[in-house]
Amino acid sequence: MVTIPIQTASKQYNVFVGKGVRNDISLFLQEHFTNLTKVFIMTDQTVAKVHLDKLLANLQRWEPVTFIAPSGEKAKTFDVYYQALSRALENRLDRKSVILSFGGGAVGDLSGFVAATYMRGIPFIQIPTTILAHDSAVGGKVAINHPLGKNMIGAFHQPDAVFYDLELLKTLPAQEIRSGFAEVIKHALINDLDFYDWLQDNIHDLASITDEQLAESLIKGIKIKNEFVSQDERETGVRAYLNFGHTLGHAIEAEMGYGKFTHGEAVMIGMVFALQLSRELTGLSFDAAKFVKWIESLGYQSNPPSGLSIEELISKMKQDKKSIGESIRFVLLKEVGKPVLQEIPESLLIEKLMSFSG
Repeated sequence: MVTIPIQTASKQYNVFVGKGVRNDISLFLQEHFTNLTKVFIMTDQTVAKVHLDKLLANLQRWEPVTFIAPSGEKAKTFDVYYQALSRALENRLDRKSVILSFGGGAVGDLSGFVAATYMRGIPFIQIPTTILAHDSAVGGKVAINHPLGKNMIGAFHQPDAVFYDLELLKTLPAQEIRSGFAEVIKHALINDLDFYDWLQDNIHDLASITDEQLAESLIKGIKIKNEFVSQDERETGVRAYLNFGHTLGHAIEAEMGYGKFTHGEAVMIGMVFALQLSRELTGLSFDAAKFVKWIESLGYQSNPPSGLSIEELISKMKQDKKSIGESIRFVLLKEVGKPVLQEIPESLLIEKLMSFSG
């Protein structure tokens, strides 16, 4: 097991990474919550079918209450949020209760937002089951979606711990592996040229990635995430760099309909676009053709899905949390490992999107 300390202005906690670490959660609860009243497990339909029994096996002394949300982004709606709060109230959760978030990024976002707002905030623990959640489970950003924008209704609420059991990743379908690994690539691009070069040299087929390669990639990604979060918990400065690829990526997700196009695959398209902008606007010296060839060999799409309206994409980007007023800000790269925030004039953005969309 590897322990990664996360330090933010509001809380210090650990991320435990390794095979079987879920079995340590019971001891952690005993040691850190001596007056624990209720354990409330929030998961989704897919994870519940495959993994819930594995988690429950070590927690029966608390007779956990479970809430099962729809899978994917459908979990992050006002209706599901309300249903989760109702279940918590019906089972008399109090401020000495703990929420266990058991699932991917969507479940983590929903669970964390429930934890942040129930009785003005109760503890929660992240137990990620996807590669994508190596990013979303760390840092305390929790939210639900609105039809007009992704993650627009949310809070900053740090977990008390993250238990990242690598055994739970073995059942992921290929699309979810791609979605999650896009965030690994993002971390390398914004922070570490050596890590990026290692990925290009070693990762040639996501279906045959070794346990050691996956563990190294995820641990490195979590450490990079911590570098930004520890400096800027509430995204007033450098933490915004973690949104590389997300400005266009979130707009694509919203236009496609949440859940119809995975988060990571949309972000990858956003990264390709941001790299193109960077070459023209910041002087980035980067072999974009080599990058596109590599990600396409891994199964990613490098251009937006056909049929999307550029005007609607622009509208969605104006509603992005990084936007100020109606100016659209992008995370660009001066070089690999050196991100910058830059406002892009709408006229230029339309021109570049037209050529990018082909």
